[in-house]
Amino acid sequence: ANNSGGYTTTKNVSVNNLSCALEHQLQLDNDVSCCSQVDLLSPKRKAKATHKAASKRGRRRSATPAVREGEEVEEEEERWHDRQEKDKKPDPLRFNPARVPGPTFDTAKSWSPLALFQLFFSTSVVHTIINNTNANAAKRQQAGKKFKWEVLTVQGFYTFLAVIIFTGLVTVHNRADLWRKTSPYNFSFPGNKMSRGRFEAILWSLHLSNPDEDEENEKKKNTDEYDRLFKIKPLYSELVEACKAHFHPYQNLSIDERMVASKARISMKQYMKNKPTKWGYKLFVLADSSTAYTWNFFVYTGKSVSTTGPGLSYTAVMDLLPFPLLGGGYTVYMDHFYTSPALVQDLAKKFIGCCGTIRSNRVGFLQTQANDLPKKAERGDLRWIRRSNLLFVKWMDTREVTLCSSVHEAFTGQTVRRRVKKAGVWQVKCVPVPDAVVDYNRNMGGVDLSDALIGYYSILHKTMKWYKTFFYHFVDIAVVNSFLLHKELLKLRNPTQTKPHTQKTFREQLLKEMLEFAESSAASPQPASTHSTCMPLYYASEDSDRVRKHCKRCFDAGMPRVKTAAYCRKCQVPLCLSAKKNCFQLWHDNQ
Repeated sequence: ANNSGGYTTTKNVSVNNLSCALEHQLQLDNDVSCCSQVDLLSPKRKAKATHKAASKRGRRRSATPAVREGEEVEEEEERWHDRQEKDKKPDPLRFNPARVPGPTFDTAKSWSPLALFQLFFSTSVVHTIINNTNANAAKRQQAGKKFKWEVLTVQGFYTFLAVIIFTGLVTVHNRADLWRKTSPYNFSFPGNKMSRGRFEAILWSLHLSNPDEDEENEKKKNTDEYDRLFKIKPLYSELVEACKAHFHPYQNLSIDERMVASKARISMKQYMKNKPTKWGYKLFVLADSSTAYTWNFFVYTGKSVSTTGPGLSYTAVMDLLPFPLLGGGYTVYMDHFYTSPALVQDLAKKFIGCCGTIRSNRVGFLQTQANDLPKKAERGDLRWIRRSNLLFVKWMDTREVTLCSSVHEAFTGQTVRRRVKKAGVWQVKCVPVPDAVVDYNRNMGGVDLSDALIGYYSILHKTMKWYKTFFYHFVDIAVVNSFLLHKELLKLRNPTQTKPHTQKTFREQLLKEMLEFAESSAASPQPASTHSTCMPLYYASEDSDRVRKHCKRCFDAGMPRVKTAAYCRKCQVPLCLSAKKNCFQLWHDNQ
């Protein structure tokens, strides 16, 4: 008999053959009905229905046991492991720094605190600041500002810096109290070196960039060519390069944010609720973990216009790591703001290890729940998963801690002491801890320690100008890095014989040497070595004949306010020379 299926049967066919033919007929009928439905659809829906039918037939022909076996294997790979299961130890990175770690200058030479400070505040930087400050003062006077101004020199600038550092050592309610001679203040310094009016005049006119170039930059505002950090660039750029040039970090590094306190009404100001300083300017800092030396940093100016790319947390780390200058084999520690699987993998390609806390909602973080850490886990419980070179670890302390690392093994048996309360009694208990947590706690505090060292004797003051806030902070960075270099030098020379300065005594010695350097660099028309006889001369200035300095003899006699325009060309000391008072003759008669 013929039917719609197109095949023929006879009356002599067996029952088995007939059942097979009927089953095949039902299959063909289903296919025909599907095709007839497809013919009635639009071309796009027709293609979709055809694909659906084909996939349904493919599923019928697939081997179900093979799929189940594959699913079981995949589930096994994504399962969280406990600490009893052994992890594969990753190959250690070969530490290959571009330079020998430690101070990079001549360590055999004797370095005073001032000489170390001048590595960061070089002669060229100081002269740039002096010239721009004088230019700004002249511009303010032309604008009608009424204030007394003497041309700023190297002597005046270093005396000004000494006063600035002194304000970090001595705290008073009002800055003017530093110049009070009455009880309970009775400060001899800074009043015997610089008057309050002179200090305030320098501070008001202080300028780091060229005022004329500032105006040109302001004209570019709201354009791509506008530089928001132009007013601090001369010092900012030189300081960053000096920090990287005079010290090479050891193997472990840490990256974190730093807040410079300010509540100025400016768009660069940031708010960070988890920082001790919540309002201020944000800096991204790379510090050496063992010494807390600030090796690299940059100022965050706010969100960029572009929203594409890997994001701020990724680019900040990459910008702080100049790979050719740094070398290979380093390990960077960071918090959950920066850590992501993509960043850790990209750093591994550049032979840089990475370890940091990580958020569970980061792109690339494993979302499997198989054998996951329970919500009410006991202290010390941990889970881990390794995917290629990335290790993800969950550990229960007072709360759950999640880390990602490319350089650690999951668990090697290390423990940490914790105080726990059991039956109403506090006891010390040894708690199992992953290796990544131990190294993270040991090396992550580089930036925090640097912040603490800066905060102990910070010179930061309130100011109306945002760039002066950065000037204060840059001086603090230079002083703290100089202090850390001083400690490293003593370790290299005689680690047990000589006790290094504390930061307080280091700053006191630096202040003293700054004043001595200021006196020795007093402006003179001609070098003293060309004259063999004592002869009175007068200080000269291009725009004023009122340049006067404190008389040396009167100052020694307890009269620090007496000034004179005369000095000895051989001895290079200012001395009174007038019809009523001849300190020039009296001073030389006593020599």
